[in-house]
Amino acid sequence: MGLLWSLIVGGVIGAIAGAITNKGGSMGIIANVIAGLIGSAIGQSLLGSWGPSLAGMAIVPSIIGAIILVAVVSFFFGRSKV
Repeated sequence: MGLLWSLIVGGVIGAIAGAITNKGGSMGIIANVIAGLIGSAIGQSLLGSWGPSLAGMAIVPSIIGAIILVAVVSFFFGRSKV
C-alpha cells in the first residue's frame, strides 16, 4: 500500500509541476509520476525535507524539485517551432 500511495503523491506533484511550468498538457500520467518521484528526490536533496510531508515526501521541496526537473527536461527535449 505504501508504494501505491507514493505513486499517487508523485503523480500529483508531477501534475502540479507541469501546471506551473505550462507543460502539463504534453505530459502523460506516467511522465507525471516519474517527474514527481525524481523531482521529489532532487528537491529533498537540494533543499532538505522541511514543511509538510506526505508518503515520505516533503511537499514543498518536492514540488520545487519537480518544477526544476520539468523545466530542464523541456529545455533539452522541447519541440522547436521552426
